[in-house]
This record gives sequence, C-alpha cells and structure tokens, in this order.
Amino acid sequence: MRYPRQTKILDIISTYDVDTQDKLLELLKMNGFNVTQATISRDIKDLQLVKTMTPFGKYKYTAASNLDQSLAERFVKIFRETVQTVSSSGNIIVVKTLSGCANAAAEAIDSLNFEHILGTLAGDNTLLLVVNDPVNVPALIERFNEIRG
Repeated sequence: MRYPRQTKILDIISTYDVDTQDKLLELLKMNGFNVTQATISRDIKDLQLVKTMTPFGKYKYTAASNLDQSLAERFVKIFRETVQTVSSSGNIIVVKTLSGCANAAAEAIDSLNFEHILGTLAGDNTLLLVVNDPVNVPALIERFNEIRG
C-alpha cells in the first residue's frame, strides 16, 4: 500500500499547495488513504520532499527537482517490486503491475527519463507506454527486464 500512497502524495503536492503534514493527511483521507501523521512523516522522508516558497510567499511541499542517485535507485526499486510482466504491440508497451501500483511504476518510468518514451498512461494494475517508433520497443523491453532482474 506504500507505493500507491506515495504516488498519490506526489500527485497531491503537484496539484495543491500543501504546506503542512496535517493538510496532506486531510487530502490523503479524502482520496481513500487512512494513514497516521507518523506514516506521512516517513513518506515525506522516503520521497525526499522539501518545502519551497511559492510565488505568493508561502511554503509548500515539492519533490526534489534534481533527480539524485538515491532517488533514481528508489524508482528502480519501485519498478522492480511492482512490475509483473512487460509486453508490446507495435509502438505500445504494456506493463502489468501489482494491484494499485501502476501509477507508482509510471512515476518511476517518467522520473527515470527513458529515451524514446513519449508518454505513460496508468490504470490500477496496467501501464501503457507510447514509444516514438516501434523499432525502439525491443531495447526498452530488454532494459525493463534487466531492471526487474
């Protein structure tokens, strides 16, 4: 349940100006995540969220803008632990994940900036990747399978 919750946290802070853990807790509860303040504190630490100033002079939580090595490793771990299968058709790659983890896997792929991926679309347990050219699909699938181990 951690990865879907953390993906929702990233979604919330990109949509709303969240300045306190209490506000984040409230927004998570509105989205069906019944968690404690201690859990949110751990998630903030895991996600390496920082407070930055808005143009209006208030602070809000944001994801670190620089993708450092430890965060990249975290995304690889998310991908490895949630992805079950990877297949393709034409220029579309279909990734099946554990239930509720497609958004986390999509965030991992988006954050790792794989070349040739035009975009991702995630449901509950399925992720679609649109690749710029079918010729690039086999190399991407091979890379994803390497990550999975």
